[in-house]
Amino acid sequence: MFRYHAYVQSKVLITPSLLSADFSRLQSEVQSVEPYADWLQADVMDGHFVPNLSFGAPVIAWIKSKLPLDIHLMVTNPADRIDEFLEIGANHITFHAEVVEQTKERKKLIERIRDGGATAGIALNPDTPIASVNDVLGNIDLLLIMSVNPGFGGQEFIEDVLIKVRGARKKYPNLMIQMDGGIDNRTAPECIEAGVNNLVSGSYIFRAADRAAAIASLRRQ
Repeated sequence: MFRYHAYVQSKVLITPSLLSADFSRLQSEVQSVEPYADWLQADVMDGHFVPNLSFGAPVIAWIKSKLPLDIHLMVTNPADRIDEFLEIGANHITFHAEVVEQTKERKKLIERIRDGGATAGIALNPDTPIASVNDVLGNIDLLLIMSVNPGFGGQEFIEDVLIKVRGARKKYPNLMIQMDGGIDNRTAPECIEAGVNNLVSGSYIFRAADRAAAIASLRRQ
């Protein structure tokens, strides 16, 4: 059922978010974290679902990395955007529950992503209850829980979202649960204790003088 079962049983994954990287030298930013990280996340923003714009497939296609590419679609029309990321070799694609609300459409998107060779996830904003995705929790490969309001880097961690993590972990012990927003060496242990096994961190990693040490500090419990 869950394609990340082996990961869940092994270690916490660290996923640097390129949203906080220096876009003027994106490839060197990737290389600075590649030896120490597990995945690499690209936040795709459309200026509608979230107020900001970031980058799309044409920019991400230029990135060279051995790390699995994790695409977080912060867009109102994920069904129209999936193919472009599958074509550039995305390993994982997550869409938001708030923009795809019907069970039939959610399952159709999950199937399309998997048929394209990637694994599929669904994301929840801080105010979106976990019950809103009960219809697909047993079908997805990853649950992304936002611990900040999406669209901006450098926000404060919202601790109330840990309740959602505990509920999901209790019901689905082998599910990959990813947390995104305000992740640093203070909040990471709380997330891991609650059941998170994939930590997305942007500002904390890319603003660090020693990025290897920053990533290592997130793994410590």
